[in-house]
Amino acid sequence: MNKIPNRQAICEVLMEKAESDKDIVVLCSDSRGSASLAPFAKAFPQQFVEMGIAEQNLVSVAAGLAKCGKKAFGVSPACFLSTRSYEQAKVDVAYSNTNVKLIGISGGISYGALGMSHHSAQDIAAMSAIPRMRVYLPSDRHQTKELINALLQDEKPAYIRVGRNPVEDIYTEENCPFELDRATCLMEGSDVGIIACGEMVRPALEAAKLLQAEGISAQVLDMYCVKPLDSGSIIEMGKKVKAVITVEEHAPFGGLGSMVSQVLSENCPVKMSVMALPDAPVITGTSQEVFDHYGLNAQGIAKKAKELI
Repeated sequence: MNKIPNRQAICEVLMEKAESDKDIVVLCSDSRGSASLAPFAKAFPQQFVEMGIAEQNLVSVAAGLAKCGKKAFGVSPACFLSTRSYEQAKVDVAYSNTNVKLIGISGGISYGALGMSHHSAQDIAAMSAIPRMRVYLPSDRHQTKELINALLQDEKPAYIRVGRNPVEDIYTEENCPFELDRATCLMEGSDVGIIACGEMVRPALEAAKLLQAEGISAQVLDMYCVKPLDSGSIIEMGKKVKAVITVEEHAPFGGLGSMVSQVLSENCPVKMSVMALPDAPVITGTSQEVFDHYGLNAQGIAKKAKELI
């Protein structure tokens, strides 16, 4: 059982690289503990900026530092980073094309018991709508490390959303195929295609294995790169399967499902279903309790697949 959350994996990469790259600077909004950044702050105090509970300032200061040649990582709970500082993300980061990576921690319904005020079920739609803003939802700690290493190599804006809790490994340290802005195919299949992002990739893969045991061939794509979306892999899938399912920890509008349906309808129309959180405040509970309630688990995905085909 993996006990390392994706947020900790981000800290580990940044600490490793900050040893030799003094341009790396991390900013947070009174969230170094929940972001697993306390070790970074202690080891590199000259490369860490505590902004307090001021998300708008965090984003603007990060953009200013980037304009001075720094590689800025602004870290804050996704529910606040994607809403309170939306204008700053749009203008100071994306429009100004600054080298700022915005890390939304405890994304989706990670703060389950705290309710809708602390959920970020609209961030994929909001951030993807901003020109120049890339959007990534890595599925496990290994892919998270690969993603952060890749993003350190460019100077373009990006929004990365990770959950609060550890997720079961999908990849290994030795076997983590990764190409920036290309989906990873986890299983090949010809009956149904399942496209998932973030924490939904694990149940999508488990659902495919349940279907396989019943003689149903399922292809699984880890679409960690929500924007730019890997349209090529989606079209390739759409041309060979009978139906496509998208699975996301997000509202049903404007997220992964909406984007995939646009690609499929324009290029290779196929029966499709979008599995997401409801267009309503979700129930109170742990992440897994919420997922189970809405069928965002292996059994629920497999059931939907059988209904479609």
